[in-house]
Amino acid sequence: MELLVDFLTRFVTQFQTPALAFLVGGMALAAFGSKLEIPDAIYKFAVFMLLMRIGINGGMEIREANLMEMLLPAVFSAVLGCGIVFLGRITLANLPGVKVEDGIATAGLFGAVSASTLAAAMVILEEEGVVYEAWVPALYPFMDIPALVLAIVLANIYLNRKKDGANARVKIWPIITESLRGSALSALLLGLALGLLTRPDRVFEGFYDPLFRGLLSVLMLIMGMEAYTRLNELRKVAHWYVVYGVAAPLVHGLMAFGLGYIAHLVTGFSPGGVILLAVLAGSSSDISGPPTLRAAIPTANPSSYIGSSTSIGTPVAIAVGIPLYIALGQAVFGF
Repeated sequence: MELLVDFLTRFVTQFQTPALAFLVGGMALAAFGSKLEIPDAIYKFAVFMLLMRIGINGGMEIREANLMEMLLPAVFSAVLGCGIVFLGRITLANLPGVKVEDGIATAGLFGAVSASTLAAAMVILEEEGVVYEAWVPALYPFMDIPALVLAIVLANIYLNRKKDGANARVKIWPIITESLRGSALSALLLGLALGLLTRPDRVFEGFYDPLFRGLLSVLMLIMGMEAYTRLNELRKVAHWYVVYGVAAPLVHGLMAFGLGYIAHLVTGFSPGGVILLAVLAGSSSDISGPPTLRAAIPTANPSSYIGSSTSIGTPVAIAVGIPLYIALGQAVFGF
């Protein structure tokens, strides 16, 4: 009962946090037909800055960290990314009215990671005073890349079977390299490399860190406007995508919380790290995933996987998921 009260309190309070407030504000603007347009160049710049900040900070912390402490969370991240895709393949992709390749693409997007949701969770944890290892955001590619690659491989295997009636060979390495070349992962990996191999402390403290919260609010506003726009597209596909968009983020996040708790018992993984791992798994890619899947699974309908992710999955992950994992963390760890 105490957990439920704490969650409801955090849920209401969450609507006052900048991240969700700007997300809801963007949806409200779109709903009222506002002519406000934020140039795509600003969106791309905001994403780049957020990922560079996360990457540089993570790289600097990895440089000082015990790599053995990272090993189990990194393995769990990869297992979660792949497990979410497999779970979507045997559930969503087999439901009536859902095309198999659309279901796999949707599972791939939900197995991958949302940089904006991760950034929002980091800000909220810092405001709550919940401590976590600064290298935790560096788990992003360990979950993101396996999920996208596996989804593309499964979709190609299915489509090749459907077309040729036999297992045609799918080249996996080109898929991996294409994922690594994506703008989101490229920025994150560059930041990690700079933080790990150089001394970017001054530029980090004087440029990237001060702009982090402001740029996150701009990104949330843009995502809110897009989320409402995508709702119209979502009405054109099976209603199962709405159910999946609501349930999947919470199921995936709770799975990750359980694995994070195991890592806590084995390696001393911090409660804040467990919460962020749950946030990573409960999010759905809004930056690297959509263009990667568009190119690699052209027969999949973007209205299904992008609509369910942007319109349903991201708001649920931020508004419900983050306060749920914090409340659960408080109940389990007593911080």
